[in-house]
Amino acid sequence: MLGKVVLSFVFVLLLLISSAIFIGHPDIRSHFVLKSLNQPVQCGPEPPIRVYMYDLPRRFNVGMLNSQSTEETPVTAKDFPPWPDNSGLRKQHSVEYWMMGSLLYERDGDSVEDSRDAVRVSDPELADAFFVPFFSSLSFNTHGHTMTDPDTEFDRQLQVDLMDILKKSEYWKRSGGRDHVFPMTHPNAFRFLRDQLNESIQVVVDFGRYPKKMSNLNKDVVSPYVHVVDSYTDDDLQDPYEARSTLLFFRGRTLRKDEGIIRAKLAKVLAGINDVHYEQSFATGENIKASAQGMRSSKFCLDPAGDTPSSCRLFDAIVSHCVPVIVSDQIELPFEDEIDYTKFSVFFSFKEALQPGYMVNQLRQFPKEKWTEMWRQLKNISHHYEFQYPPKKEDAVNMLWRQVKHKIPAVKLSVHRSRRLKVPDWWRRRR
Repeated sequence: MLGKVVLSFVFVLLLLISSAIFIGHPDIRSHFVLKSLNQPVQCGPEPPIRVYMYDLPRRFNVGMLNSQSTEETPVTAKDFPPWPDNSGLRKQHSVEYWMMGSLLYERDGDSVEDSRDAVRVSDPELADAFFVPFFSSLSFNTHGHTMTDPDTEFDRQLQVDLMDILKKSEYWKRSGGRDHVFPMTHPNAFRFLRDQLNESIQVVVDFGRYPKKMSNLNKDVVSPYVHVVDSYTDDDLQDPYEARSTLLFFRGRTLRKDEGIIRAKLAKVLAGINDVHYEQSFATGENIKASAQGMRSSKFCLDPAGDTPSSCRLFDAIVSHCVPVIVSDQIELPFEDEIDYTKFSVFFSFKEALQPGYMVNQLRQFPKEKWTEMWRQLKNISHHYEFQYPPKKEDAVNMLWRQVKHKIPAVKLSVHRSRRLKVPDWWRRRR
């Protein structure tokens, strides 16, 4: 009896092997692990990007926050200074400061470590990217920002000195600077030598003043401005739609360059409408507080283009939970691969916005239920636009590092190709 069982088992085994070979499946283990293969794969969180930060003398970064300081040793987490409260509009271009702080900050505990989207490494050989902590926007604003001021020579010299440092770095040479990250959110940041960063990852707020060769979506990261109004943290009204009595709000400069000329045209189109507040204003401390109050009491906040396609006003509106009305034909928005702006913003082209009565009539007819849903969305996503130290999970600086991480595969492809190509630009010259 036992012999028959053994023979039957051998027969079945041989049958399985022969059928597996016949159908091209020589590994019979596959027949016995199908059940396990059908189980869902458990994936852990994506590892953070590993960033090497250059140790630059303080004159390139935090030294600009204190003109009396002569300290030149690189800043550490222990002596990283707070961002000054009285910085006014300079704050909107302070992304460079918060990105540097996120790498300096020393965290404790595995759970917090896991929430980071970037970690600093001391060994450059382990780095995915190289962060250059030069405060180029603050340098422009600090050293002769009128462009013709003789002090602007300090800004130029800092750029020259920085490039001397980088060009001696074997890691800059190895990639041609492609894996180096430069925050440059002011349109005039790094203006003297910017063409030397054409291959690098630039963190910008838009592409309004740069040729495509210098800055583009393929290699660069779009950042939010740092909002200058205080965040609306206790917006818990039962009926926010009815509580916000102003239909459309704008407070700011109306005479701007380039695309910003639309602001003066909108002033004429929107003049004399009762529940529309459109006011010329300058960014003093009191005026910023008045703008915050105006946004919090308005259903919609107008965000027209400024000197470039983008404006800090959009992010002031977001943290005020005021539905943004974006009028800019060439704007690019931060984190757009993760965030759908149509869920909480309204868009008009220049042509639509300048038609007398059109934009206001569209907003008057906007359903209360849809507006309320947008308001809820703003409350849910506004933390993604907060720059803070210490940084927090999913805040603006962590979102930015995630965007940088998305650029790294293309950087590596470009670096590897450049090492073996004999005719580097053949692809561009093909028909």
